[in-house]
This record gives sequence, C-alpha cells and structure tokens, in this order.
Amino acid sequence: MQKLVYIALGTVLMTVSCNKQITSTKEVDAKDSQTFADLDKAKIKHLSLDIETDFKTHQIKGSAAYTFTNNKAKELILDTEKLTIDSVLLANGQKTPFHLGEKDAIKGQALVIDVSPKDTIVKVFYKTSPDANALQWLDPQQTHDKKQPFLLTQGQAILTRSWIPIQDTPSIRVTYDAKVKTPKDLMALMSAINPKEKSTDGIYTFKMPQAIAPYLIALAVGDVQYQPIDNRTGVYAEPGLLKAAAWEFADMGKMVTAAEKLYGKYPWEQFDVLVLPPSFPFGGMENPRLTFATPTAIVGDRSMTNLIAHELAHSWSGNLVTNSTWDDFWVNEGFTVYFERRIMEELEGKDYADMISVIGFQDLETSMRNIPEKYTSLKVDMKGANPDDAFSDVPYDKGYLFLKMLEDKYGREKFDAFLNKYFSSHAFQTITTEKFVDYLKENLTNGDDSFVKEWIYTTGWPKDFKKPTSKLFDLAEAQLKQDITNGRNKVAPKKVEISTKSTNEWVHFIRQIDPSKNTKEDLAYLDSIYDFTNSKNPEIECAWFEKAFLMQYDKVNANAKDFMVNVGRRKFLEPLYLALKETNQLDLAKDIYKSARPNYHFVARQTIDTMINYKP
Repeated sequence: MQKLVYIALGTVLMTVSCNKQITSTKEVDAKDSQTFADLDKAKIKHLSLDIETDFKTHQIKGSAAYTFTNNKAKELILDTEKLTIDSVLLANGQKTPFHLGEKDAIKGQALVIDVSPKDTIVKVFYKTSPDANALQWLDPQQTHDKKQPFLLTQGQAILTRSWIPIQDTPSIRVTYDAKVKTPKDLMALMSAINPKEKSTDGIYTFKMPQAIAPYLIALAVGDVQYQPIDNRTGVYAEPGLLKAAAWEFADMGKMVTAAEKLYGKYPWEQFDVLVLPPSFPFGGMENPRLTFATPTAIVGDRSMTNLIAHELAHSWSGNLVTNSTWDDFWVNEGFTVYFERRIMEELEGKDYADMISVIGFQDLETSMRNIPEKYTSLKVDMKGANPDDAFSDVPYDKGYLFLKMLEDKYGREKFDAFLNKYFSSHAFQTITTEKFVDYLKENLTNGDDSFVKEWIYTTGWPKDFKKPTSKLFDLAEAQLKQDITNGRNKVAPKKVEISTKSTNEWVHFIRQIDPSKNTKEDLAYLDSIYDFTNSKNPEIECAWFEKAFLMQYDKVNANAKDFMVNVGRRKFLEPLYLALKETNQLDLAKDIYKSARPNYHFVARQTIDTMINYKP
C-alpha cells in the first residue's frame, strides 16, 4: 500500500519526546491478536467464492467454500464483520450447526462452525451488509465518466472479513477461485488472472494459483476497459481516463524489468493496474496481479509514477514475503519503500530518487511529531487496538531509513545480495520482526545487533539516522527565496508555467513556505506567478491548500472545497482537515466535510470523523 497517513487514526496528537525501548529481540508469540481463528487447530488453505454483486441493495450475496487443514478440530473459526450467515454445509451437503460470537468493536464477530476431526471442507452461504466496511459502492456521478456505478473492495488491514467470512490474518496464505455475477454492462476484476474484455452474460470466473494473505483478496466491478503496455503489463480504467492512464504509466514494463534486475524474477506472471474513481482512499493497493491505484497519480508529467513502483515492489516485499501480524507492518512497507526508490533510481537516476526520499522524510517528520509515541518504533504492539491506529509514515520511511543505513554500512553490493537471498528463501512465507532480526544477524551483520535493536524497537529518532538531501530541491528553495524577495520589493510578477518543473520540485517549493515567517501577501504574490490555486495537479493542490489553510489565505477556499469533495485519497485529506483544525477553522472543515463525506471510503470517514469530532 502506498503511504497512508500523516497522523494516526482515532488518537490524540502528542509530541514524541525521548527515545524509549519497548521490547527486545527475544522471540515472541507470533499469534495475531486481530483474529478469532485458532490456527493451530484449523487453517484455511483454499477459498472458492460464488457470489453476485447487487447494486440495488449494495450487497454481495452467495457462498464461500473452504478447504482447510484439520488438527483434530471440532470447530472451524472464521472472522466476520456485519455479515449475515444463512447456512453452513459440510462436504457431503449436510447442514452443520454454527453460531456467531460476541461482537468486538475492532474484530467483529467469530463465526464458529461445528466440524468433526475428519472434516476438511465447509461451505458458507452469506450476504454482506449494505454498509460493509470493505465495500465502496459508487453512484455514476462519483466515477470519472459519470455513466455507470462502481464497486471496489479494500481489505487491508482487517476489512476482508466484512465481505468474506475468512480467517482474516496475514499469518495464513490461501489460494482461491471465484465466480462473480455482475450487471451485463460492467466488468468484474479480482486480484487473480483477469479478463481483458467484458463478458456477454455478466459472469466472470477467476483463479489465483499462488497463495496470498486474505487482505489481498480484492474485487472491483465497473465500466472499465483494458490497454496493454507490453506482454505482461497493462492498465484498466474507465473509457474516458484510459488513454491518459496508459500514457502516464507507460513505463510499467520497464519497471518490472528493473525490479527483476535488482531482486529476482517477478513471481506473479502479470502486473496490471486498475485506475479507480477518485474516492479511493489510498495512493495504491498492491493486490497481486492487479494493483488498485488512485487517479491522482495521473498528473501529466509521469513524475508521480513512483506510486506504481511502490506497488510493484510489494510484489516481493508484502505479497511474496508477508508480515506475520500487523505488529510487523514495517516488514512490508519499509522494504517496499527502499525497493521502490531503487527501481526509480534505476529508471530515472539518483536525482529523482533523492527527491522522493526527501519528500518521504518530510512526511515522516510530520508523523513523528503528531502520532502517539508508542507508534514511532518500527515494531509495535497492536493488541487491543485497531491496526489502522499505527498506519503512519513510520513503517514506511523510518523503515526505509533503517534499510538505507544497512546499505551504507555494509555496501550496496553486499546488501543487494542479502536482499536477493532474503526474498528467495522466504518466498510465499510470512515473517515476524524477530525472525527477520535473527536472519539479519546470521546473513549480514555477523551477530552485531545492538544498533538494530535501537532502530527497530526504540521509539523516537535513532541516534545514527541520516537525513536525505536533494540538490534539485536546493534549487527550488533558492527560487522560493528569490520570489519572496521580489514580492516584497514590489517586482512585477512574471507568469511562469507550472510544467517547467517536476511535481516533486513544486511540492517541495510549496512545503518550504513558513507560516511563521511568510505572510498572506507572500502567498498572493506566489499565486500571481504560478497560479497554484487553480492547479489541476492533486499533489500541488494539496500542498498549496494546506499552506493556505494554515495561513488563512481564503482565496483558495472554493477550489479547496471542490478538491476535498471530489478526491477521497486520505494522504491529501488528512493534512487539509488537520490544517483547518489547528487554525480554529472547524466550522469551515465541517462545512466541507458534510458535502464530502458521502464520497469517502469507510477508512477515510473513520479518520476524519475522529479528527474533527464529526457526528454523522
């Protein structure tokens, strides 16, 4: 998943003070506290779905059949959230008793199915709730082309249980097949082997032959078309967006080749991207074979395609080698950010990689200031908490800094050999932080782990972290300084086209505006040169609107509201609503949110509801 948040969800903001060690590298119980399942007794190995999407009732209805290992179990326990269970059958077609456990505010309910020690197959008939947390049903006006409705799922971290009864933990891996019935004028796609054209009867069949974590089971249904990039990459998008998306992501094939050159053969055969409607809450989601991506990455200059590189990198770190529990989330994301930047360096050069490293560090600084201290270590304890509470820039960019430190300490050649061996030796397996630390000691650090403990288990900033730099950003900072000076000296503004710089440079340029030193008049002068308020580049819009809100430059308010109503990406929403909150503009925030909330996915609504204390 592309980086998620600036602040943690459902938490009170606090400042990180001192470094504090919270655990040790001693092997710990790897049982996932986020699941009801007893995996020692019964563990799913294969899932068969037979479902129908009902756009009138906003429900998925059908059945899920499971093949599972049985260690003398008398019960098969699955995770559910807001599901209606109609019946459960054994392999012989006989009904078997079941019951739903007590509701848990975070985990939902356990579905407890009676089985005999000899049973290895059950089939559950069920339907989802119209407000299932993983499902987003979009009306035509919420899509790009505004002609047909759209359905998408988002399973990470523990939302798959709201559309499939499942053992919803990354500590298991399943293969799956599916039969999906949809309206005839829509196409169904999954994180599986996908069609390239619409069926004539609205029925689609899917197969995922490689075992994946349940959070990676994904479904999308909409009016989309396919355009290949090369023989193993391509783009799905609504017809009105397909051409622009294919142009923006034209280097996907080169990205796969560059990634293979670094860390071995691409393990999933096909790498396609589905460009979703703008309400999608994340930059991207690394569903195997079919990355879900935000249309906000389509900026017209190919400068934000590191988002695609990030999701591609997940094909190794996350999808191939997966964190055992959400306590170990950094094992997915830290490796992926490091790998993403290596891919982009291979394709675009070191200057480009340096730029995105600096942008990432800036985001990390914001997270480290704002999230609870306990979530500023790489390894976290999520027992009794929602995994979303710890989803910040820390596992991404603090994880990246840790791996970059290892590269600098042991040399790139040796570190690349280590990573190649790590991915190949742990392929299609899960891993805990503790097992990774042991592997690191045995294969790279020669038993030295004192500095490793500080990086992974200690809150706050490590003593030996190295701040990224970019010479291109030095030029952007000099330009800003000159512009501010010209404005104060009443130099007539000269129009400059935004496209003269890359998106990353403009974002950095805007981020260097200091509300404690600069004024609304400075913003107005910059706006007269660059017309930031009317930019159609989402990255620039977000950065500019945030500064404008912080400095109460209200010329942006109408455009900013339009942006916040129509874009659901949480990366953009959080800093904007937070800026309004911090400057005592909650009335404006709630006015915007009242209009925007129906367009947001559950995970975005959950974040903003808490942030601005909004009561629906």
